[in-house]
Amino acid sequence: MKDVTEANSRARLLQFGAFEVDLRTGELHKEGLKVKLPGQPFQVLAMLLERPGELVTREEIRTRVWPEDTFIDFEHSINTAVKRLREVLGDNTEHPRYIETLPRRGYRFIAPVEQRRFVVSSPQKTGTSRDSPREAGGGHGMVSGAGDDQRDVAAEAVREPPPRKRWVVVAAALGPVSLLAVLFAFNTVAVRDRVMSVLLVGRASPVPKIESIAVLPLENLSHDPAQEYFADGMTEELITNLGKIGALRVISRTSVLRFKGTKQPLSEVGKELNVDALVEGTVLRSGNRLRITVNLLHAPTDRHLWAESYERDLQDVLALQDEVAEDIAKKIQVRVTPQEQASLTTTHPVKPGAYELYLKGCSILDNWTEESGRSALKYFEQALEREPEFAPAFAGLADAYVFLGRFYYLRPNEMFREAKQAATKALALDPKSAEAYTSLCSIAIFYDWDWRTAETACQRAIEVNPNYAPARHIYSHYFISTGRFADSLRESRRYLELDPLSPAARTHLGTHYKMARQYDLAIEELRKTVESAPNFPDAYGELASSYIGKGLYAEALSPAKKAVMLTGGKGYLGLLGEAYAMAGRRSEAVKVLHEIQERSQGAFEPSWGTLTVLIALGERDRAIGVLRTAFEEHDQSIPYLKVWSVFDSLRSDPRFQDLLRRMNFPP
Repeated sequence: MKDVTEANSRARLLQFGAFEVDLRTGELHKEGLKVKLPGQPFQVLAMLLERPGELVTREEIRTRVWPEDTFIDFEHSINTAVKRLREVLGDNTEHPRYIETLPRRGYRFIAPVEQRRFVVSSPQKTGTSRDSPREAGGGHGMVSGAGDDQRDVAAEAVREPPPRKRWVVVAAALGPVSLLAVLFAFNTVAVRDRVMSVLLVGRASPVPKIESIAVLPLENLSHDPAQEYFADGMTEELITNLGKIGALRVISRTSVLRFKGTKQPLSEVGKELNVDALVEGTVLRSGNRLRITVNLLHAPTDRHLWAESYERDLQDVLALQDEVAEDIAKKIQVRVTPQEQASLTTTHPVKPGAYELYLKGCSILDNWTEESGRSALKYFEQALEREPEFAPAFAGLADAYVFLGRFYYLRPNEMFREAKQAATKALALDPKSAEAYTSLCSIAIFYDWDWRTAETACQRAIEVNPNYAPARHIYSHYFISTGRFADSLRESRRYLELDPLSPAARTHLGTHYKMARQYDLAIEELRKTVESAPNFPDAYGELASSYIGKGLYAEALSPAKKAVMLTGGKGYLGLLGEAYAMAGRRSEAVKVLHEIQERSQGAFEPSWGTLTVLIALGERDRAIGVLRTAFEEHDQSIPYLKVWSVFDSLRSDPRFQDLLRRMNFPP
């Protein structure tokens, strides 16, 4: 009898407002429906409910919830747990209904709490639980002190239902077949609905339909700025892995980085990114141990759907990333094909030093400068020295070489040869590398002029990762070069959907319209871009080029000058000279031409700048001569010979037609 009494005192059901908490099972219900609350926030709630109206200090919470864990940042973890608890309860710090904060001291539960008693059967003789704590609803959510004997207690409320509701309780206790008979025995819809509502009590709320998701920048819990690259890299890898699921639209890292360190409400973030769900979380690295915590939220309602923590050795980081993505996919009940499932299974370890160097290379390459491109190459090469068969580092090398070649920082001939070798090696090691396929597509378009390979490589990249925004970007360039503008528009729009806040994505849509000679649409799109991204030079360059295409030569001068100012002239001096020439300011155009030629004496300067000025000045023979040089150099303008209006004045020349034939464009 004594054992039953003690168990009865511990197995409590507490009620406050619309909520009920079962300290025995670690479950929270609201108006009869189960509410998901992760383990640590639940334990904090349990401590507060055990002492309503009293101060529970932060130190008490730390000792109870994280008794021996020296791996985490306690201050941040406590703040995160209380924040999540408030979100689930619909509470806030300014006007609290349940949890009051006592600054720098702790928390107090201020709402009335009622206890409901249970009738408890004797413990089972085995003394062991049939289910694991997680299966029984406890897991980390178990209140400290709840042992196996409590999990085996079979309890039901003493409080008897009113006579008019007894039939409902009886119906709920029936098996499925008997229940069907009960339902059809009643003639009224109201009665049937009441029975069904009882059946639904205790079930988890259904997960809302989720077709789009954004992974917000994971927070670096080390608070060491030198480790930011690691948290950013983990964010990007999680985005990449989720992107392999074709049923999801996954926002690119470029757009989500806009929200790093901001306090913008998550519902507003979700609206701005136009997604159904958000993933937020933290990264903490200690030596060669890694802990990641992720939370999944329904963006429109800010409703918390799921949370989990993962801890691994750093050498298992690739498998960890796959596991997190797979768990998120399961939680949101999105369809994952067998092929996608296979791509989410990476089991091979990687040397921690090699992985860190790889992440540093990816992080610095994102700065998109000549210096960052060269530095990224070094990091990827160092990673391969430590891990010679590390496919992502080879893919990173290819990406860096393509960048340096396409943007004229180094000679395209040299860069694209190196890029091709690196991308080929990456695919030999990992045939599912969307990054390497995208690099191959770029190489085939801008260096080899191999249109069949270009299309195949881009298709394969998108098949492997439908949400890889750079693949959509390059695929659009393929369609522009070959004159398939309807297809180009489709990929340009998809690129913008995946990277909605990226000035590069919006600029590219303007480029599509310019090449399709829809200049009004191009100008409209590019004006919006320079307003939202006033320091993005490519948008100014494309705007100036669109004005020239439309014949608004004077209007082209201002954005052309802005592009030159933002880049120091690299790649845009020729555009300014072209604008001067078309506007009838010949002497200024000639002056720009001389400046380009002087620059080429000391460093590599693309032929494109000289070529555009000569075409605009009407010097056809000199222009054809420079065009041949650009052809031999594999200048990045050459793939657009077939469509770009810049070349219109040369099209009737047999020498131009000869070069066009040598490009082997598909019909």
